Amino acid sequence: MSDIDRTSLRQLDLTVLLVFLAMMRHRKVVSVAAEMGLTQSAISHSLKRLRQAFSDPLFLRQPHGMEPTSVALALEPVIRSAVETLDAALRTPAPFEPATAEGTVRLAANDNEIATLLPALLSDLHLAAPGLRVSVQALDRRAAAAALASGEIDLALGFFPSLPATLERYELFEQGYRVVARAGHPQLAERLDLETYLKCRHVIVSPRGDLTGIVDAALEERRRKRVVSAALPFFMPALETVATTDLIATLPERLVIRHGERFGLSVFAPPLALRAIAISAIVHKRNAASPLHTWLIGRLNALFG
Repeated sequence: MSDIDRTSLRQLDLTVLLVFLAMMRHRKVVSVAAEMGLTQSAISHSLKRLRQAFSDPLFLRQPHGMEPTSVALALEPVIRSAVETLDAALRTPAPFEPATAEGTVRLAANDNEIATLLPALLSDLHLAAPGLRVSVQALDRRAAAAALASGEIDLALGFFPSLPATLERYELFEQGYRVVARAGHPQLAERLDLETYLKCRHVIVSPRGDLTGIVDAALEERRRKRVVSAALPFFMPALETVATTDLIATLPERLVIRHGERFGLSVFAPPLALRAIAISAIVHKRNAASPLHTWLIGRLNALFG
């Protein structure tokens, strides 16, 4: 213990460290004060102590808020880890009692998982844990991973081909694809072969607007190419587009099974082999042993596994 700088440590306490982490999230003193239930004066005093302890301004006033310095950016993961370690040491997990539990479960998913998984999950939670509320954000994979790391969400659902070491994966199921087209499409009969598939114009779903996807990678291996006329950021508008135009789409099979008939679509097996995708529930490792998170993963497995 002789190497510990006791003088610097005396300038810090847990509240000061929580103020630092809240400032990194919000970048505004007024927002931090509101979140922590403290006065703006108390937040300013905590920032003063932080600046003295680390011999750095840490946050610089800008027109849009408080901008963290390079020192603050470097400190953030270290301080977050220290706070999480102390929190884990102080917390003794109580058994989760769904029938009496209250609170808000914060989820992230894209609109495919929202449209196919959330209705059944919400119905299940209403019966099993009526005191739980669910807040869902539509986030892509990168944003969902960041939200898990910052603690903004409890769990993410979707296809995550790779994950940082801080996140834990619980695979729920694998799914393939189906091709959908409007009923009475002039180019399609009862069966769909590859040549007909390639003659059609396609719409794909890409949050970033990419005009190529998994189908195009599979076609490239065959030295073939399709015509992608449009890229949409969401799956449900893609279903509506297919239902009202001559564009066709290759979409996740559970989405098609659940919503294809509702849009009056004709459904076909893809005329080429496509790799299945694994849909998983993702949590941060700090919550892997949480009774609530463990129970939620169990419910998801019971519903969809």
